Amino acid sequence: MNPRDTQRVAWLHEALGVPPPSVAPASSDASFRRYFRFVHDNQSRIVMDAPPPQEDCHPFVQVTAVLREAGLNVPQIFAADLSQGFLLLSDLGDEVYLDCLNKDNCDLLYRDAIKALVRMQSCGDASSLPAYCHNKLHDEMQLFIDWFCIRHLQIDCSSKALAVLENAFQLLINEAQAQPQVFVHRDYHSRNLMRTDHENPGILDYQDAVLGPVGYDLVSLLRDVYVRWPESQIVQWLAFYHQLASKENLLDNASIATFTRWFDLVGIQRHLKIAGIFARLNYRDGKARYLEDIDLTLDYLLEVAGRYSELSPLVTLLHEFDVRARSRRQIEQLDAKVGNTNP
Repeated sequence: MNPRDTQRVAWLHEALGVPPPSVAPASSDASFRRYFRFVHDNQSRIVMDAPPPQEDCHPFVQVTAVLREAGLNVPQIFAADLSQGFLLLSDLGDEVYLDCLNKDNCDLLYRDAIKALVRMQSCGDASSLPAYCHNKLHDEMQLFIDWFCIRHLQIDCSSKALAVLENAFQLLINEAQAQPQVFVHRDYHSRNLMRTDHENPGILDYQDAVLGPVGYDLVSLLRDVYVRWPESQIVQWLAFYHQLASKENLLDNASIATFTRWFDLVGIQRHLKIAGIFARLNYRDGKARYLEDIDLTLDYLLEVAGRYSELSPLVTLLHEFDVRARSRRQIEQLDAKVGNTNP
């Protein structure tokens, strides 16, 4: 047992008042956080292990209180030691949306998720969240240059190419900040939603919530980089959201056409960021599995940006970089290297 495991067992013993039962890994994510499941008093529980200084549990605790106050299905916190990075949580189950979605249940599950999203965006305490400011939006897209283009594709970006990217970044930032600003989960997608029998869905991984553009979380959900839906289906769900959000006065009377533009453009910002993050997860953190999801991310980028004339320089540059094929070749080469090193 390593020192961190020993520390976690000792903390659980103190929190429960009895020697802790054996635990089983529940899940892990792109961060340093890990989750373990165990049974105590005939109830399944989760212990979150978020080692300082890599992770700070304070935002998770604060946002949990906001979301529970809004009546959303998020974990209950039974015990916490923020200095050590341990939390004892209720268990929302193991039916991740991504694992149980099919053509028969997807409409019901997504409508539940959209209803929960509108409730989340209506949180009265959202103004206390950090702002999704210009610098944060820009820094996220800079990951596309640093980690995807330069590190992953091994492209030496010219000053002309950098100018095209910077102009696109500024346009996307301006568009994001022009939208109504609401509670933004930042990762509201099929791997962070749990199918539950009551108050579906259960919502996880919201500790990075900010006050930001109203279209952001819906595009995270509907243009999910882990699962793709037909555009006709996305249009139906987008209209359903627009109807609900308009009733809650979240959209400043924006038409469906205006909201669709918000949805599309903030999605481009998100997918630029994700391509950079997935590359960074591989090259910096050794989490190669995320590279396989870059293909869909790039498809969204090329298809959606291609609908907007003001982004034609960006689209032209992405085609010049041959991002889709070049990324696939790099991934295949990395896979081959890994295969050659295995016994």
